[in-house]
Amino acid sequence: MTSGGSRLSRPENRLVRRGFSDPEAAVARLAAPALHGLADDPILLDALGATADPDLALLGLARLLEALGEPERHTLRDTLTTSKPLRDRLLGVLGASAALGDHLAAHPQDWHALVTFEQRDMHPGIDEFRRELEHRVRESESDPADALRAAYRRCLLTIAARDLSATIDLVQTAAELADLAAATLRCALTIAAEEQPEAADACRLAVIGMGKCGGRELNYVSDVDVIFVAEPREGVEEHRAMQAATRLAAAMIRLCSDTTREGTIWPVDANLRPEGRNGPLVRTLASHLAYYQRWAKTWEFQALLKARPVAGDAELGEAYLAALAPLVWQAAERENFVADVQQMRRRVVESIPATELDRQLKLGPGGLRDVEFSVQLLQLVHGRTDPGLRSGNTLEALAALSAGGYVGRADAAALDAAYRFLRALEHRIQLHRLRRTHLMPTDPVDLRRLARSLAWMINGDTRLDPVAALQREWKRHALEVRRLHEKLFYRPLLAAVAELSAGEALTPGTPAMSPEAAEARLKALGFADPPAALRHLVALATGVSRKAAIQRTLLPVLLARFADSADPDSGLLGFRQVSDALGRTPWYLRLLRDESAAAEGLARILSAGRLVPDLLLRAPEAVAMLGDAQGLVPRGRAALEQEIRSAVGRAPTTAAGVAAARAVRRRELFRTAAGDLLGRYGEFPGEALEATGNALTDLNAATLAGALAACTAGWEQAHGEPFPAKLAVIAMGRFGGHELGYGSDADVLFVHEPLPGTERDTAAAARAVCNELRTLLAAPSTEPALLVDADLRPEGRQGPLVRTLGSYAAYYARWSHAWESQALLRAEPVAGDAELGERFRELIDPLRYPVEGVPERDLLEIRRIKARVESERLPRGADPTTHTKIGRGGLADVEWTVQLLQLQHGHEQPGLRTTRTRQALLAAAQAGLLPGEDAAVLDAAWVLASRVRAAVMLVRGRPGDSFPNEPRELAQVARYLGYGSGHSGELVDDYRRTTRRARAAVERLFYG
Repeated sequence: MTSGGSRLSRPENRLVRRGFSDPEAAVARLAAPALHGLADDPILLDALGATADPDLALLGLARLLEALGEPERHTLRDTLTTSKPLRDRLLGVLGASAALGDHLAAHPQDWHALVTFEQRDMHPGIDEFRRELEHRVRESESDPADALRAAYRRCLLTIAARDLSATIDLVQTAAELADLAAATLRCALTIAAEEQPEAADACRLAVIGMGKCGGRELNYVSDVDVIFVAEPREGVEEHRAMQAATRLAAAMIRLCSDTTREGTIWPVDANLRPEGRNGPLVRTLASHLAYYQRWAKTWEFQALLKARPVAGDAELGEAYLAALAPLVWQAAERENFVADVQQMRRRVVESIPATELDRQLKLGPGGLRDVEFSVQLLQLVHGRTDPGLRSGNTLEALAALSAGGYVGRADAAALDAAYRFLRALEHRIQLHRLRRTHLMPTDPVDLRRLARSLAWMINGDTRLDPVAALQREWKRHALEVRRLHEKLFYRPLLAAVAELSAGEALTPGTPAMSPEAAEARLKALGFADPPAALRHLVALATGVSRKAAIQRTLLPVLLARFADSADPDSGLLGFRQVSDALGRTPWYLRLLRDESAAAEGLARILSAGRLVPDLLLRAPEAVAMLGDAQGLVPRGRAALEQEIRSAVGRAPTTAAGVAAARAVRRRELFRTAAGDLLGRYGEFPGEALEATGNALTDLNAATLAGALAACTAGWEQAHGEPFPAKLAVIAMGRFGGHELGYGSDADVLFVHEPLPGTERDTAAAARAVCNELRTLLAAPSTEPALLVDADLRPEGRQGPLVRTLGSYAAYYARWSHAWESQALLRAEPVAGDAELGERFRELIDPLRYPVEGVPERDLLEIRRIKARVESERLPRGADPTTHTKIGRGGLADVEWTVQLLQLQHGHEQPGLRTTRTRQALLAAAQAGLLPGEDAAVLDAAWVLASRVRAAVMLVRGRPGDSFPNEPRELAQVARYLGYGSGHSGELVDDYRRTTRRARAAVERLFYG
């Protein structure tokens, strides 16, 4: 250092310029006797500075020279200074891999493997690697397992040297690593056979490489996935042969996987075998075939794409491939094939710890697995008819898909570049410590070493801030992979159907996918009618208009959403119908182009069932709600009533006024149902159910208020005088309980009271208005009908439609039955004269919350009626275990139990004085009227049954109390309730289990 230590001395300064981070330590190392003469060699110093980590390279070189004896040390120093190939290879390895530096320090003679590469050494295959391994194991005095490890690391050293000096590219590196793995397995199997000759004589054993080993695209450090298949030799019993083969396979695994004095090679993983860890390690070919024919899941056929015989009996290995290949290429015909593959990918992402998600190169979004899954999915769909796609290697398969028109050439090139970069990054990370990892490091030193080692692949200047440049390049490739992964399966469909020039559809010279291939892909996506789906795509994407261009941009994403639904055909048809209706509307095109969430939401609701698409197609402009952040928030009753009354006031006739009210109701039904389908109303099922119940109740109440105003005004216009009475509408049943479903009728009572001094027959006037209201709300129309049911009135259908408050009082005082008091538990004024409605509430409170509770005779009557409903009202052929209304543990069971508690204890427990089932149930539990466990069981059953009814209405477009029989409809119901594709049976099982528990509680609480 100069005086004051303010400046670096010249040797240290030279080292800093060459990239050393710790120049003082470097100067000290260069001064060591083992490195004599190297400190003044600028060529060597430049070579060190060109490595990924000059400090690490110098440390490794010093350790290597110190490990050598003096004559050998002198030879290495001379060769380093005179031979550029050795200098580049050795220092390149030492600067990138601390682990290989450790190996050279422990086995210093292995530096000779890097001195010269003859032509046959430039691209060694399995045979060359095997000869090298076997030669060194035979010549070694060490234990065979230790000798094999040392020999493996020597071979790995040569691959890393060629890789880091750019003698071979990524594809060749990965292939050589796979070939070295295959040679190692063969050598290990030979050693195992020599150790157990009797076992070797009893069986033929083949080792099938899977995963990256099978695809000849292995990492530096990776599990080597294998499957074992064996056959008895002539004259040997199968049972004895399988035991022998299992011993050989287990010995081979130990030879590669165990940790010895020389470390380990890599784990041999046989868990991809039939039944995984629970299945036998070795099977016969017939046993393998039987399993895959009967039991295998979709992902197991996907795994077989990469199967390749790598060791053992070659003839048996080829027989294994020949037997299973036809099954692999039939996998795309399996039900829910695409959904299964995509669900598998989602499960992988969901299993990543949150702290690792943004660092995952392999499994995270935009990672290597996205590329591999996309390519494998397309191979399985189209490989059945195109043998050229049947490669186990990702990049080879991607090139074949591009050449065949199954993937656009530009997309394939982008994926190829991203995959190569991500794999190179993964290789460099693993090479440092030879540890199996797929995580980006966080240490600045590690990141700097990575950036320097990959400078030639980074699209940017790495001199000023190599780490920032590396991070930008990584994120760029990851984003590109995510973008293409979403669309890769769908974009070529558009090229196949749109009447475009080759330049617009794909890169010039790339063939378009044939219509047959397009239909095969649509079928794999789950479309029941691929030709019809293809016609819809033609209609949507054909032409050079702005509309068609926007559709071509959107459809890949929308097709993914349709495919992820239970009914892709309906989704695509609905989207075409909406687009036909609004396609020339400027705001619709802007919405689809600029609001991706709106476009995806539209795809989801269009493929979720019939109700919401039907509502939307009656007035397609409602799709604008999807582009508004608050567009799917239900509007309150006051706002709805104000809008409806304004519309009614502008209408020229009564019928027009009611029609206006129904139009608003249709729009708001769409808003509520769309928000429900898109999960906007709460994270928990009960929360969402209450939100939709409140919204539908407010909507029907506002509609009734508007219709009542229209009919009253019509009467006044027809008679030329003010209406002579007050009218109030009392909600009953699920309407009064704020528990309406999408298909619920509006149960009501009508109350009227003559105005003072009137001489007109007010009962006739009130009856006329109420009859007209019911008729106009239910009349055939393009708007959904609202059926107003007044059958819960005194005397039912035989009694007057409208009564005065006094008439109600007289009837209830003299004739009322227990079931009528029970029905009044849910009575709530919703429309008309508010003061009259409140007086009706005051009239009925003593009836529904009696001071003395429920007399024994009324209790017996209620139980008798409930039993009769169960035995007589269940539809013929209905399954009582799945009927949501009257069936075991269904809505009626829960509601009658809760209502009995309200009748018995409502007078003394204010919390029970509510029209809402769940609130009353909670209040009863808090008051100690039933155990909390029973309350939870009843609540769960009620919520589930209500949601099933809602789902059935959304899916079928008409009310239903039982699960649909048609599989696709049942799948849509299951999807609404949160069950994945192919899990409809789980929904039914869960429903039966939940309602069975509820029924047990009902037996105790209701029947005693």
